[in-house]
Amino acid sequence: MTPISTPDLSDEAPEVCALELQLVNYGQIRQFGGSVVTIKCHEDNSLVKQCVEEPGLGRVIIVDGGGSMRRALLGDLLAEKASANGWSGLIINGVIRDVDEIGRTAVGVQALGSCPIRTEKRGVGQRDIDIHIGGVGIAPGDYLYADNNGVIVSKRSLL
Repeated sequence: MTPISTPDLSDEAPEVCALELQLVNYGQIRQFGGSVVTIKCHEDNSLVKQCVEEPGLGRVIIVDGGGSMRRALLGDLLAEKASANGWSGLIINGVIRDVDEIGRTAVGVQALGSCPIRTEKRGVGQRDIDIHIGGVGIAPGDYLYADNNGVIVSKRSLL
């Protein structure tokens, strides 16, 4: 994969938007990017589980969990499934758990923080809809790039 530098990409494409969130890089892969799949859910990761079971094709899952810090939307089993199925990474506007295991998993993961409590599985949420997080509107099929500097979103591929 081509190395990703969000500062360099944003210099070359000044129209990009940066998420105004202080995300932490948890996955083994520290630079990732690709076409976006969106999920909106609150303290229920049923749709995340369904999504990571599909072929990722180098795409990125962005989960709008409303910034909740009470229930982890991603754990080690789902991160391993995402890696095995070819997802480039996940951005979680919420928290994750199994931090040490995810750190050894070959997938990009950025989240607001961690919490040991799992979600309830109620099957609620929405997928492939326009979302707005961190001051940025994101649509399915947009492009997202992440590294230790932050996360940028573009309407076109930058690589």
